[in-house]
Amino acid sequence: MQSLPLLSLAIWLPILFGIAVLVVGSDRNPGTVRTLSLLGAVVSFLVTLPLISGYDPSTPAMQFIEQTAWIDRFHITYHLGIDGISLWLVVLTALITVLVVVAGWEVITERVAQYMASFLILSGLMIGVFCAMDGLLFYVFFEATLIPMYIIIGVWGGPNRVYAAFKFFLYTLMGSLLMLVALIYLYNQSGTFDLATWYKLPLPMNVQILLFIAFFLAFAVKVPMWPVHTWLPDAHVEAPTGGSVVLAAIMLKLGTYGFLRFSLPITPDASHYLSGFIIAISLIAVVYIGLVALVQTDMKKLVAYSSIAHMGFVTLGFFMFSEIGMQGAIVQMISHGFVSGAMFLCIGVMYDRLHSRQISDYGGVVNTMPKFAMLFMLFAMANSGLPATSGFVGEFLVILGAVKLNFWIGLLAATTLITGAAYSLWMYKRVVFGAVANERVAAMKDIGAREFFMLAVLAVLVLFMGIYPKTFTDTMQSSVVNLLAHVAQSKLP
Repeated sequence: MQSLPLLSLAIWLPILFGIAVLVVGSDRNPGTVRTLSLLGAVVSFLVTLPLISGYDPSTPAMQFIEQTAWIDRFHITYHLGIDGISLWLVVLTALITVLVVVAGWEVITERVAQYMASFLILSGLMIGVFCAMDGLLFYVFFEATLIPMYIIIGVWGGPNRVYAAFKFFLYTLMGSLLMLVALIYLYNQSGTFDLATWYKLPLPMNVQILLFIAFFLAFAVKVPMWPVHTWLPDAHVEAPTGGSVVLAAIMLKLGTYGFLRFSLPITPDASHYLSGFIIAISLIAVVYIGLVALVQTDMKKLVAYSSIAHMGFVTLGFFMFSEIGMQGAIVQMISHGFVSGAMFLCIGVMYDRLHSRQISDYGGVVNTMPKFAMLFMLFAMANSGLPATSGFVGEFLVILGAVKLNFWIGLLAATTLITGAAYSLWMYKRVVFGAVANERVAAMKDIGAREFFMLAVLAVLVLFMGIYPKTFTDTMQSSVVNLLAHVAQSKLP
């Protein structure tokens, strides 16, 4: 399998299928479009599975490497590779794409080809971000992901979709332009865009701080970190269900992944110098945004704010510079992909029936949708960080690392277990329990085979990761140790 260009296949197969869907697609043959889209998503997912079986967790070196000259004059290469940190993010992206295609199967009735193609192309571009080992290649993929998501929100979104799409695009583009300046500076210093060369490049402290700030602004907007988080609730509320799922499960991870690939290894001294600032704003996200989630009346907005709080945990884990904190943060990234994706799918299932996201319009859903209520309960518990669910593992490891660093940081971080349970379970109680609220809720039908499949897949993963996280932590162990060893070494000339 090592001889096959698996990473290129994982990137370009969904993009090619997306183009094929656009070519074949018209509103006269939606059945063909859906079938071709599902085939493309499943084949693209199957291509990523040999990455798991063929990956050697004993070495921190990049694996499945592909390198070809791209723009010779500027020493820009098409250079791909993955380690234990990016492996699971590649597989997660491909899996979520399959579920999104299934989720939109009956719901999307207009411009079906364009909808499905957008997600397939977006999937390939996001996998490209996780595999790129060349700075400019990373930037091209990183920026290109904006286009399909902009279209998804702007075309199939809610009443304020154009405003939300514009806000999403402008916020993320503005941050990324500074990253481009940083990449060009590093190229001028080293004569190449190769990341491995940049990791060894000595840089004075003032330069490191400026580069760190440039990378930070690009990645913080994408995460999003407080206070540049305001685009996310708008984007989630207006996006169609599939858009919200991909945004929460994968796109937010592009920012946190950027910290691991660029900020920490290229500017280690600045990372240590500014770590207190990052920890402070991460804690604000965990505590303050958790309280903001508590007062939301719109289910999507509540889960959107919950995502910001959970991603605060990830950045907190990164900048404690401990193995346990870093592993917990990466586990949290993967778990958040399962749990937030599932929460948005559950809200989408109810929205398809009642066309409302307001908590006050529901009540007593368990009486009419018992199977759905059971699965929704599991995901709400995982969102709260219940032991034996994936939500607990990452949070527990980060809190453990935080307590070792400073008891008060650990205590503040642990408040998320209380606020998370409060907003998740209070929402669940008001929506699902009690007497049937009105005739519209009484008329709701329980989930069918298609909806049960997409939620059951995520339910199995949430439980598997919660009960046996060793599968994930063992794979990333050597990569995390190697990254921390690199960050511990000064690069001052």
